[in-house]
Amino acid sequence: MLRVADKHALSDTGRQRRANEDACFARAPLFVVADGMGGAQAGEVASRLAVESFEPGLDDGDKSAEAALSARIRLANERIHDLAQSDRARQGMGTTITAAVVGEHDVAVAHVGDSRAYRLRDGALERLTDDHSLVEELQRQGKLTAQEATHHPQRSIITRALGPEPSVEVDSATWPAEPGDVFLLCSDGLTSMIEDHQVAAVVREAPSMEQAARSLVAAANEAGGRDNITVVLFRLEEVTGAAAGAAADPPTAEHALPPEAAPEDQPTRAGRPGDGLTTSRVRTAMAEQEEERARREAAEARRIAPRPGGEGSDQEGGPRRSRLRRVLIALGVTAAIVLPVGIAAWLAIGSVYFIGSGPQGFVAVYRGLPYELPLGVDLYTSAYVSGVPLGGVEEQRREQLLDHTLRSREDAADLVRRLEIGELAGS
Repeated sequence: MLRVADKHALSDTGRQRRANEDACFARAPLFVVADGMGGAQAGEVASRLAVESFEPGLDDGDKSAEAALSARIRLANERIHDLAQSDRARQGMGTTITAAVVGEHDVAVAHVGDSRAYRLRDGALERLTDDHSLVEELQRQGKLTAQEATHHPQRSIITRALGPEPSVEVDSATWPAEPGDVFLLCSDGLTSMIEDHQVAAVVREAPSMEQAARSLVAAANEAGGRDNITVVLFRLEEVTGAAAGAAADPPTAEHALPPEAAPEDQPTRAGRPGDGLTTSRVRTAMAEQEEERARREAAEARRIAPRPGGEGSDQEGGPRRSRLRRVLIALGVTAAIVLPVGIAAWLAIGSVYFIGSGPQGFVAVYRGLPYELPLGVDLYTSAYVSGVPLGGVEEQRREQLLDHTLRSREDAADLVRRLEIGELAGS
């Protein structure tokens, strides 16, 4: 039986776009990439709706993996089309989509548009999908060579997408898989910038899926970064016996992420490893602490309370009832103190950002407060990891970046983006 041994997803705005209209979903055994299109942020909406359709997972039943993927894609198409028809500002919006699910011995892939799927096996990269694009169709007809298609002025025109029509044709296939296979899903912001042989070389040389994803995005940006760049990578391994039950990720909140976030990123603040816990986990941890405290107090009350009919008891259970009442009052007071703290933390995490050091020393943006609660519960989570190594920033500028100043999302994103394009290279 196969399972996902290592995975990583990363989305980047690129160097020439103001916004990121890509979206992705990465929760084993299911992976999705979508590349939106349309004005007035409609592309961002379309791609987000597409990946959100996969949040519940695939339907369990008699359907094959291909059929289940295709059904989710058609559902996404209906949602996007209906919204576009009801909102004039979003008419014509659409998105590509490429989705893959890992089975026991194979990987099923379904797609619409020109976001691609690849398989790297024994160092050789194989493309698994055919673009639904004008230049690809001209190539199939023999009217364009591969080299001519690469530089064709209409290479970005796609012939099939989710959203423009009430129904859509979905291409799907199932590919045999082996331990060690690496699968890549990506938007055309990667493949329009670097050649397949470059992609293969980067993935072969990378020690992990995270490093491969960062290196691919960096290579696309170095080549010009004309479009948003999104990559999802996963490597398979064989598992036998009891470990086979752990082949899929447990349900978590890390799935369809905002374009500027990377689903696997749990970076560090000022170089210290952090859990990157979400607000819900903060509240859960606090609740668990209070529940444990309540259990201890209740157990102590039972231990010292007089037995029925014993000395110090009466028909109304006097001392026992009094002690229970004190326990309940104590719990109420504790809840009254803890609840506002939890609400305040939730509001803070949702509205403020700061800049720090991310995985492997890259400049990163965090959402929340640069503090931690007892038991190692952090009040922040990763929002965006740039491609700028902290070591490449001058010392004075580095000190300014890592001072944990609280900023708005727009302020933090603008500061890091200016750093990425070289405007803030100096001190």
